[in-house]
Amino acid sequence: MSVVDADRVAAVQKALPSDDSVRNLAHVFGLLADPGRLRLISALLEGGEMCVCDLAAATGQSMSAASHALRLLRADRVVKVRRAGRMAYYRLADSHVRMLFDLAITHIGHDEGDRGDD
Repeated sequence: MSVVDADRVAAVQKALPSDDSVRNLAHVFGLLADPGRLRLISALLEGGEMCVCDLAAATGQSMSAASHALRLLRADRVVKVRRAGRMAYYRLADSHVRMLFDLAITHIGHDEGDRGDD
């Protein structure tokens, strides 16, 4: 039986993010967990600002599916839209999206020996 280190537990609890922050973080990770949305983000990382029709073609999605995914990404400030007449051009909202994506790619690229599984 282990003995609880009350001071350590209290320090960890104090450092934890608020319940609202944790819910928001879970929502963002859930949003980014969809392969179709990740393909769109990848296309924007490579191609910069792109219209829906080009994004759909580049990712192999229907225009309807790409539009729906972009609407969700825009609602959560992952992408921004610029309208020019009837056309809508999407781009990443900020550099934080690139950082999240790059860190995740680096993380999954680690060798099996680096996983730390015991």
